[in-house]
Amino acid sequence: MRKVVLYQLQSLDGVAEEPGDWMFGADETMYDNLGTVIGSQTDVLLGRGTYDYWSGYWPTATDEPFASFINGTTKHVFTSATPDVEWANSTFVDARAEEYVADLKQGDGGDIGIHGSIRLAQSLIAAGLVDELRLVVCPALADSGRRGLSDIAGQQKWELLDARSTSDGQLLLGYRQVS
Repeated sequence: MRKVVLYQLQSLDGVAEEPGDWMFGADETMYDNLGTVIGSQTDVLLGRGTYDYWSGYWPTATDEPFASFINGTTKHVFTSATPDVEWANSTFVDARAEEYVADLKQGDGGDIGIHGSIRLAQSLIAAGLVDELRLVVCPALADSGRRGLSDIAGQQKWELLDARSTSDGQLLLGYRQVS
């Protein structure tokens, strides 16, 4: 069975909304970590808001290793209407995310990534469909913005897989859901 892996950048106070001034100090360790996470992913799940925001930037971006990955990977975009902007390798899904992702996990391929898309990630975590969390925790308090791992009904237990830090103090944390 394929794994669903959430990769999330967040502040110490849990803000995961589009990193602003609180996100700093990306170094080689952080980029290597990102490369490892996306290296096993063959599909990405995106909400419509993230798609609309990213489709204006990533198709022409050169920020590696993510630009080549996100442009070349199949993107499953959850939306009830076809977006105005086309982005290569995008599939638009007008179905319940939980059912669609449960079926996708049963198919062939590598890991399935969630990048951005806070509400989508929250609903899939609540449904027990996210297998791993790959968190980058920046040593800053953002104060305001949407928190990524909040508003999730039901208690869940996660097991630490690995923990490292970067030269500027970001924590690179990996967790696996305990069944």
